[in-house]
Amino acid sequence: MAVVIAAARFWRQSRILGQAALLLLRRPGARGLAISHPHRQQEQFSSLDDKPQFPGASAEFIDKLEFIQPNVISGIPIYRVMDRQGQIINPSEDPHLPKEKVLKFYKSMTLLNTMDRILYESQRQGRISFYMTNYGEEGTHVGSAAALDNTDLVFGQYREAGVLMYRDYPLELFMAQCYGNISDLGKGRQMPVHYGCKERHFVTISSPLATQIPQAVGAAYAAKRANANRVVICYFGEGAASEGDAHAGFNFAATLECPIIFFCRNNGYAISTPTSEQYRGDGIAARGPGYGILSIRVDGNDVFAVYNATKEARRRAVAENQPFLIEAMTYRIGHHSTSDDSSAYRSVDEVNYWDKQDHPISRLRHYLLSRGWWDEEQEKAWRKQSRKKVMEAFEQAERKPKPNPNLLFSDVYQEMPRQLRKQQESLARHLQTYGEHYPLEHFDK
Repeated sequence: MAVVIAAARFWRQSRILGQAALLLLRRPGARGLAISHPHRQQEQFSSLDDKPQFPGASAEFIDKLEFIQPNVISGIPIYRVMDRQGQIINPSEDPHLPKEKVLKFYKSMTLLNTMDRILYESQRQGRISFYMTNYGEEGTHVGSAAALDNTDLVFGQYREAGVLMYRDYPLELFMAQCYGNISDLGKGRQMPVHYGCKERHFVTISSPLATQIPQAVGAAYAAKRANANRVVICYFGEGAASEGDAHAGFNFAATLECPIIFFCRNNGYAISTPTSEQYRGDGIAARGPGYGILSIRVDGNDVFAVYNATKEARRRAVAENQPFLIEAMTYRIGHHSTSDDSSAYRSVDEVNYWDKQDHPISRLRHYLLSRGWWDEEQEKAWRKQSRKKVMEAFEQAERKPKPNPNLLFSDVYQEMPRQLRKQQESLARHLQTYGEHYPLEHFDK
């Protein structure tokens, strides 16, 4: 204790002497001791030569107080290749695709449209529980899918069935998923339109908005580390871009330099919320530069504009290991889903304009007709053929039984835990006692 007290007295005396020495040094004309602080010495700059050294941003100093206005520049322009009559605007932007490929664009878009109409009516008749159409957005699906390699990994939101269709996903599997029958790859455990296909590198859809965005970034980072020469494309709507996961995904992709394409389908509405209530800035593409992401806004109803932008983004994403953001401006002609009635928040005239005056299928048909690659007879024959194909898959799906109820408990654990086994046994006892009250005859044995 005596040692502690002595040390404290010595510390106080030293501090007093130190303060006295500093006072002497600060007196005008004081001589004697000189204390050097090299780390406090600063190089002298004139105000004109003084440059910011902050590590968090690159900018210049200004001497005028001024807040940045959100509308300081005009809106980001919308890139397009075709006008609404299917005419190429700038010949240098024409992708010069062969006839066979353009016809595949058209047939994929129209087949998707036909499937949508039949499955939508199927839900209205009570045959399936839920459905979401893709009316008006077919160009964003097919144009982007065609620009990718078949091994590029796709993370969809829930309105990208055209991407799978372009990759030749069978109609029978589309129907099986919506009906949840024994041919469904997900074994009937997902909502309708929640497609997934490992062979076609399409990650299974999940309902919560924007969860796929950071997941896609992680997949892209893994592809980069593996030198896989592969890109990841992540689709989402402008509403999902308001989720926190979008911020996390954009920032991770930029800082980790991931080969990913963020593809935003800006279709005007997030269910019933219009873009005027969704954001105040200049759409989604304007956010890209803030994260350090190269960005572009395209006409989503122009399949060639979507194709060109996605193709170039893919090339550079792989070559340079950096993310890209594409905002495709389009319009959701259909209801958000079969659970929605869009007439409650938008006019019939508004919908009719986009359906009749600026539809991606009509625009591409004009292009084909002007090239002599399509005619009215071919149109009638294809419409009849495509409907026949969809109806055959539809009828086949209806005849198939549902998966065995025991599949509820499989594919989660390699070895089923005790608690889950107890639940399986409980279900078996319940069905044995009350099975007559369930339509078990519709399930696979």
